Amino acid sequence: MPGTKRLEEFKKLVTNKFYIYNSLFLNLPYQNIENVGMLIPLLTHQCEKGLQSGQNPQQIMDHFFANYAEISDDQEKIDFMFRIIQYVERQVVLYDSVEDAAFPKLHELSTSRTIKDYFQLVNKTKKWNDISRQLETFSARIVLTAHPTQFYTPAVLDIIEELRQLILEDKINDIDVVLQQLGLTSLINSKKPTPLEEAKNIIYILRNIYYDAVGELYSYIKDNIRKENFENYNILKLGFWPGGDRDGNPFVTAAITKDVADELRITLMKCYYNDLKKLRKKLTFKGLQQPLNHLQDQLYTAMFNVDKFLAYEEIISLLTGIKETLDERYQGLYSKDLEQLMDKVRIFKTHFATLDIRQDHSKHVQLIEATLKNNRFIQDSLSELDDEELTRILLHENLQLKAEDFEDEILQDTIVNIKQLKEIKEKNGEDGCNRYIISNSEDIFSVLFVHALFRWCGYAPGDISFDIVPLFETMVGMERSEAIMNTLFSLPEYQRHLQQRDQKQTMMLGFSDGTKDGGYLKANWSIFKTKETLSKVCSKHGIKALFFDGRGGPPARGGGKTHRFYASQTKEIANNEIQLTIQGQTITSTYGTKDHFIHNSEQLLTAGLSNNLFGKENVISTESRKLLEELSLLSFEKYDALKQHPMFIPYLENRSTLKYYTKANIGSRPGKRGQKAKLELTDLRAISFVGSWSQLKQNVPGYFGIGTALQALAEQGRLKEIKKLYREVPFFEALMLNSMMSLSKCYFELTAYMKDDPEYGPFWQILYDEYLLSKKMLLKISNFKILMENEAVSRESIKIRENIVLPLLVIQQYALHKIGQNNRDKEVYEKIVTRSLYGNINASRNSA
Repeated sequence: MPGTKRLEEFKKLVTNKFYIYNSLFLNLPYQNIENVGMLIPLLTHQCEKGLQSGQNPQQIMDHFFANYAEISDDQEKIDFMFRIIQYVERQVVLYDSVEDAAFPKLHELSTSRTIKDYFQLVNKTKKWNDISRQLETFSARIVLTAHPTQFYTPAVLDIIEELRQLILEDKINDIDVVLQQLGLTSLINSKKPTPLEEAKNIIYILRNIYYDAVGELYSYIKDNIRKENFENYNILKLGFWPGGDRDGNPFVTAAITKDVADELRITLMKCYYNDLKKLRKKLTFKGLQQPLNHLQDQLYTAMFNVDKFLAYEEIISLLTGIKETLDERYQGLYSKDLEQLMDKVRIFKTHFATLDIRQDHSKHVQLIEATLKNNRFIQDSLSELDDEELTRILLHENLQLKAEDFEDEILQDTIVNIKQLKEIKEKNGEDGCNRYIISNSEDIFSVLFVHALFRWCGYAPGDISFDIVPLFETMVGMERSEAIMNTLFSLPEYQRHLQQRDQKQTMMLGFSDGTKDGGYLKANWSIFKTKETLSKVCSKHGIKALFFDGRGGPPARGGGKTHRFYASQTKEIANNEIQLTIQGQTITSTYGTKDHFIHNSEQLLTAGLSNNLFGKENVISTESRKLLEELSLLSFEKYDALKQHPMFIPYLENRSTLKYYTKANIGSRPGKRGQKAKLELTDLRAISFVGSWSQLKQNVPGYFGIGTALQALAEQGRLKEIKKLYREVPFFEALMLNSMMSLSKCYFELTAYMKDDPEYGPFWQILYDEYLLSKKMLLKISNFKILMENEAVSRESIKIRENIVLPLLVIQQYALHKIGQNNRDKEVYEKIVTRSLYGNINASRNSA
């Protein structure tokens, strides 16, 4: 069996190697690290044994300090815990490196299909024309975000890459040295990164991994598709949010946006320059030296002077001339190498990745309201105007916006930024920046406000070369989306705008805030139905629908198995392009090496192809839809009751790590929108919300309500219906398997002591009961004996990772308890909690 063989290989390549290399941590260059190294296994064992026997973290740590570490002084205990945290952080890095090194070999034993597999299938079925047609028009867009769970610096990423290579070659002495280097290198930021620093960290990955990986994948498709002139340079596109996403991040300014755009372009010029430099060692022929020198000089200047920039047309024209000379006078020697560089230039042009602009609708409301007050259309509020009059003003009144006319800094910056986007396009090209995304879109004005702001910032209606993208992320937004888009498509002015945008409309669906708002099952089912509905709306109006999925790392934020998700879509959902965000540590864990990137990019492409070319068409019958609707509503009722529970917010504030996310120097963005003193769920970032549940090992947003919903129908004698739904509807199966992943990462024993808490005990019990019920019901409908039964390698990986971080989690709970007691060292314990976040986030790989 392939699964058994793969698990055996995993244990050889990952489990065994990790434990061998882990012993080298005994020599890590910390003070008294030898002692820590010897005590870590004992502490892990004590944590496991203690939690299983019902001890609380306080009892476990006190017993460990007294009987094993023999430490009685409070300061020494604190120092020891900090050393444990440092140790565990580096164990996680080592485990990541071992697992990444094993990926190519394990991938050979995987059942997931690659582009090569699809080409082999096509060869058997003789559908070359079909696949050529699909690949000529299909596109996948991977949009990299700077959400605050991506915190490794380039220095640490370099060490991880070096470790990965050495592990592949089993160079144990060199690994020992690099682990010592890792021990002396800080894994965390000494202060919060600026948005520009965040952007540079991810641009580092673009330069060192994605630039070559995208080129290689494109070359493979081009060489094997059996079509002479394959020229779909948009088959894999990169998007970029750091420096452009100002939703809830006041530190992203117009100046930052400009600097990030420059950094993207300059870095790309460096990539071209280095490729050209390598190529010149081969193109040593006399007739090529002058154009090669000219291009190299131009690239060199563009690398170091932000005001000097090369147009795409200029670069490709010079390369085309060089290729013509090569073919005519030098028998086309090394022509293939030159073509590969030319293909990269055609893919990345002068932008590298498309910088998206995003802002919350509420900020546009403030700016439009202030503008209309200044121009005496209203006295105080937009509510003075009915929808028809407001629409008329937005579409027909010609106003002029000047930043200096406003006092609010964000309103000023919004104007400056919109005006400067022309310049970014001039330098980085049309694809440099061509989308404006509006968070919390719940009416037509989310789009019309942005259209009006462009006009009033000096853009003629025919010059607004931007896709205006509504982001439907709340239940209200999704419910209204059909009416919103129908109304917009009926406006002649918006119709003319879409004509300039090739009759395409991009609409973004937010999984993270959707799940926070509606619970896991309802959010995902609502998004699915919304996509089907909006596909019909677009088709009716002759518009090509493009869906952009705001997906996070874990299932609770739209993550999980990406191929499984997209392959489960029905024909009713427009499949012109796959667009999704890659967030947080998922950037490095899922797309962090060339092998990972190519594999997961192929998964996106094959998911898009599978629905059109191979296999059974996904159809959800009327009966199945009714059943999904019932389950969705039942699970929402349970989840909504939890949200309304008076202990819901206090529990997160006082029993989780929620408030410590903002204290960690991980990302530049605040942990919540707005400045309200009282915490409200609507203001809370989905990242810190989901991440806090993950740190508690409770993962509530990934399953809560599912057990109750399934049991309710089972008690009505309808278990067979649900089992049939699981077997026959891939979408439902994908959701349930993702929930199993969330449940597999739960460990309620860690917080079992809370059941006796007079204030929070009953609330903890609600969570635990739903966890047990959800686990029981998912095993029942899937006929599995254990969670993730068919995913043995993932199960094994989760088990090892959870084992590594168990001491860290117990220390975290121990520190939270001390803080709750108002211990005299409260501030130090708060630092312990904050520091403990990093290792657990990284070990989970998709925790937030």
